[in-house]
Amino acid sequence: MSNRRKKSLLIGINYVGSGHELRGCHSDVDNMAEFLSYRGYTNNRRDRVILTDRPEVPYDSAYYPTGHNILAAMDWLVSEPGCTLFLHYSGHGGQIQDVDGNNSSGMDDSIVPSDFESRGQISSTLLHEHLVTYMARECTLFIIMDCCHSGSAVELPFVYRSDSDGQISLMDNLKAGARLVGEAQGIISGGFSYRKVGEAQELLAGASSFFKGLRHMGEQEEEGLAEGEFAGQYGSEQKMVTMFSGCRDDQTSADASIQGEATGAMTWAFLETMKRAENPSYAETLQLTRRMLDESRYTQIPQLSSGLDIDLDHLTLVL
Repeated sequence: MSNRRKKSLLIGINYVGSGHELRGCHSDVDNMAEFLSYRGYTNNRRDRVILTDRPEVPYDSAYYPTGHNILAAMDWLVSEPGCTLFLHYSGHGGQIQDVDGNNSSGMDDSIVPSDFESRGQISSTLLHEHLVTYMARECTLFIIMDCCHSGSAVELPFVYRSDSDGQISLMDNLKAGARLVGEAQGIISGGFSYRKVGEAQELLAGASSFFKGLRHMGEQEEEGLAEGEFAGQYGSEQKMVTMFSGCRDDQTSADASIQGEATGAMTWAFLETMKRAENPSYAETLQLTRRMLDESRYTQIPQLSSGLDIDLDHLTLVL
């Protein structure tokens, strides 16, 4: 693992000079770059790409965070086999109309490029395609999303959340819905009698209702992705992609001021967690990040999403 090439993509957008300006996203990129340097990631342009809208970065530069440049940089990140990959995004997050019909809520989570007012936002469907579907073989990808409405930003099938007591729940909607669909298909494959077809239709209807009822619920209810998002492509890719997001789909993500420096609350909490526990498990990382935010009185609920059903307690966070 130590001989694997490490590549990183860091994106920080303050929306400088606009009516949507943020303060801490450039600092988030700087802090994350410093952290990654201690973890064996180099800062040369072959291995690290940084996109920001700092005043010194020309607008027509490949390193300015327009929608085109963000997707091109993501394609670069995942293009080579056998790499350890890291992506950090700090900026606005949103929700836009689902145009391809794979989301029962009618909305997709999105990230917001610098040119969103003229070119639009980048949907979770596009993010999944460019980061997961296009990812080369034998790669691992770790993502930090410090933005609003980020719980399903990459549409990964397994979602984990820690409560205020540190208890982690798996929002295992893929398995539950797939079980219903599987039972229906089993009935059909056994013969097409009228009664069996009727049972299958009821089970499939139940699976559809199950998935559709989960999208964008409150904190007390399990939240996951809908039927189209889990079936087929998203459920079967089986790629080691994990994402820590700053909040649930229905929440906003806060700017923070730590020791006088503007920063994203999620980025700060994650980096503080990594300082206190050098090689934590995924479970410890999620629990400690939540605790940091709770102790600082931030109401956002961090989540962990994964392309695989992983053992959170025993799998160490490898960056």
